[in-house]
Amino acid sequence: MQFTKILKESLLLPQKKAMFQINRIGMDSIMIYLFILFIVASLPELLSRLTDWTGSGGEMNIIFQLIYFFMFYYLILSVLLLGVISFIAYLGRGVVYLANRKLYYGTLWKLTACSITIPILVFTFISFIWPIPDWFLFIFFIYPFLLLIRMVFLYPQKRIRKRNY
Repeated sequence: MQFTKILKESLLLPQKKAMFQINRIGMDSIMIYLFILFIVASLPELLSRLTDWTGSGGEMNIIFQLIYFFMFYYLILSVLLLGVISFIAYLGRGVVYLANRKLYYGTLWKLTACSITIPILVFTFISFIWPIPDWFLFIFFIYPFLLLIRMVFLYPQKRIRKRNY
């Protein structure tokens, strides 16, 4: 299954073999992987909302609670996380330029998207033990940025072509 392959390669980053395997995976598979990862990151909040019968939404039917959760938590979290991934990949373009490497934005985006696997799994595990706010997840994006810088330097440099006149 593609999901397990992406998960395995994401956990092996920044190894060269894992980077090149991720580069061969299609963007559609990476996006599906990310949305599954975001669902996993949302599970602690979903469970706390379903078990809490007080406050706003406490008297709602479970179906309406799921719809409410999807609209006002999962979608917003997904959009924010995709924006952060895009921003980190954009910062990676500057590193690529300064390091004179052969990488495109799409490749950087896929590598960044796969490098957030460990921080999201750690966030989810900690959230099951202690309730932590969602903004704390953005602290975990220091790791993918540092990992992306390391991965950029593992790619080969651009070849400089000599012109003959």
